Amino acid sequence: MVFILTFLLIGFRNHMWPKETEFPQKSRHLYAVIAEYGSRLYNYQARLRMPKEQLELLKKESQALENNFREILVLIEQINVLKALLRDTQEGLHSHSRDADGGPAQAPDPTEVVDEEMSNLVNDILKKLREDQVQMADYALKSAGASIIEAGTSESYKNDKAKLHWHGIGFLNYEMPPDAILQPDVHPGKCWAFPGSQGHALIKLARKIIPTAVTMEHISEKVSPSGNISSAPKEFSVYGIWKQCEGEEIFLGQFLYNNTGTAVQTFELQHEVSESLLCVKLKILSNWGHPKYTCLYRFRVHGALGDHT
Repeated sequence: MVFILTFLLIGFRNHMWPKETEFPQKSRHLYAVIAEYGSRLYNYQARLRMPKEQLELLKKESQALENNFREILVLIEQINVLKALLRDTQEGLHSHSRDADGGPAQAPDPTEVVDEEMSNLVNDILKKLREDQVQMADYALKSAGASIIEAGTSESYKNDKAKLHWHGIGFLNYEMPPDAILQPDVHPGKCWAFPGSQGHALIKLARKIIPTAVTMEHISEKVSPSGNISSAPKEFSVYGIWKQCEGEEIFLGQFLYNNTGTAVQTFELQHEVSESLLCVKLKILSNWGHPKYTCLYRFRVHGALGDHT
């Protein structure tokens, strides 16, 4: 009996020993698994930070595209109405037309005539839309040779949201440079922003001219992702500089950009100059209420070529 009890105690001890040694091993394995999944979760959250900002930008662009699509649908409806009216008019005219014998006059298919007229009408509309509204040469156009003199231009607005991120660390700003105002792309967000409501830009024109007018362009509220254009410039002044974009500034005029007017607004200069200028300085004096920054989309300079260009 004692032998049997001794045997059972030894067996029970041997049975419990592996469990005691296995428990710490299983605990360490569990902790390792938890740590691995925690690291994966952190990396996943870090990757989500940049797409979230990109998603907001895509959302704003999609809203602008949706607005444009709605306008296109309205135009299509108007074209369909005009097409139906023209078809009815053509059918009415042909129903009353007779030849000398009293028979119906041989006339082309009314539908084909209407389609041709509508095609010509649409082509004329598209041609007018593609034409520049100002109809004056822009000597502040970058593609024509104009440029921004950085030394005479305000610093750009630094926005933490306008950064590329890698594992949650921002490392590169991608805000628009000042020469964005010298380019015709005026889609929402394609503007140069500077901090506050006052700033300036020094522009070297494509060639020497006697300036006569300037044009300021901003997006309209209809296509603005925020639904307003409080960052648009309000009061601004223009100066000319005689030599090499340095020295005395000649006052050419002070103007008001109307935020409820058309997107493209042209202003005739209030003071004329007798000699050609190569450089123009734009000074923004106020905006329409944005507390942090002002956005400039496009600025143009018009004028007459001087004697020596």
